[in-house]
Amino acid sequence: MNKNKFSKIGIIIKHEYLSKVRSKGFIIGTILMPLFMVAMVAIPAAITYFSSDSTEMKLAILDKTASIGNEIVKTDPEKYYLTNLSEDSLKSMVISARLDAYLVLNKDIINNAEAVIYTKGGGGIGFISSLQSNIGNVILHHRLINAGADSNIIRISEEKVKINTQKLTAEGVKSDDSPLLAGIGYILGLLIYMMMLIYGSYVMRGVIEEKANRIVEVIASSAKPFEIMMGKIIGIGAVGLTQVLFWVIIGAGLFFAATPIISSLTGQEQAIMDTMAATSGGQQIPAGFEMPEIPLMLVIGFVFYFLAGYFIYSTLYAAIGSAVDQESDAAQLQGPIMLPIILPIFFLGAVITNPEGTLSVILSLIPFFSPILMTVRLAATDVPIWQLLTSFVLMIGTFLGCVWVASRIYRVGILMYGKKPNFKEIFKWVKISV
Repeated sequence: MNKNKFSKIGIIIKHEYLSKVRSKGFIIGTILMPLFMVAMVAIPAAITYFSSDSTEMKLAILDKTASIGNEIVKTDPEKYYLTNLSEDSLKSMVISARLDAYLVLNKDIINNAEAVIYTKGGGGIGFISSLQSNIGNVILHHRLINAGADSNIIRISEEKVKINTQKLTAEGVKSDDSPLLAGIGYILGLLIYMMMLIYGSYVMRGVIEEKANRIVEVIASSAKPFEIMMGKIIGIGAVGLTQVLFWVIIGAGLFFAATPIISSLTGQEQAIMDTMAATSGGQQIPAGFEMPEIPLMLVIGFVFYFLAGYFIYSTLYAAIGSAVDQESDAAQLQGPIMLPIILPIFFLGAVITNPEGTLSVILSLIPFFSPILMTVRLAATDVPIWQLLTSFVLMIGTFLGCVWVASRIYRVGILMYGKKPNFKEIFKWVKISV
């Protein structure tokens, strides 16, 4: 009997898998997603790199100190230049668009640390931030001199500290790639988030369509509702895993291909890295980076949490699909399911910033949050084995609980037509269904 049961589930799995993999939507989506992800990183980076200096704002400096203006010009001669024109002339030039902007350095700038820039509007946050940094460094230098600081002390105070992180392991000292791995974990977490939403909805939509077309009645004559539900969930889950594996392979190939190209860029290279960092959860990517060694536990964890998260939410989505006759009726019922999928996204920043903190540990152990947050933690830090085992047990237990609930809703709802149930009625189905 059990063998026959698994045989029926296998037939349904095969049907669901092949019908989805051969569809045009799957093929197009599988190809377009890597292109979309590449565009998300490449387009901002390309815009940053190819923004030529000729289109950058030029800033005229009206220096009333007789020395500081020249030092500011030396920081970036292509952006700043000194002028002897009057303020009235400079204002007229800005208004008539013959000049982008001009800066006035008053004689008491060292004491009050304030300069005034006049523009016609625009320039951007980056331009103002760069100007503030350049002026700040020059003013600090002069303040130290006026305070009687020794030249060696001034030199030391202006030297920037470089942090070279090393990771201690049982095999020895290794380079610490935690920042870049955290960025990879952030991307993997978002990928799991999207896949749970997309393929959970696929399961729900498939159940609704089969129910609306009365196909499920034909299938139910040769298979039990539980077998139909599990076959559909596993089959579509296999489709999702196939797509993810394809994306990972393509993504890794593109990353390796892009590394030497990015490393060969000069001038704007760090700006490109900063732009890429902004799309990777804010993690800084050093210039001349190399692909880090991906921990085996991260790979295993990603596959497990993707599958566990998918199965948990898909069983619930299948239950919702069986309870309604059309997709519009499912909107109010799927709110409580979508909420725990969306909530972890709001905690991603906190988890990446402090992956070993109490908040990160607690949130990542919540089964409905674990697929996203634990994946990020696995990339960002070495998660203790007891936390992983606890998470595995909780995830499996939650899945079994969701199957128990969803199967009872599915058994009643799959053959019920013409009525849109509320949560109270669905709760009764769970209680009375055997």
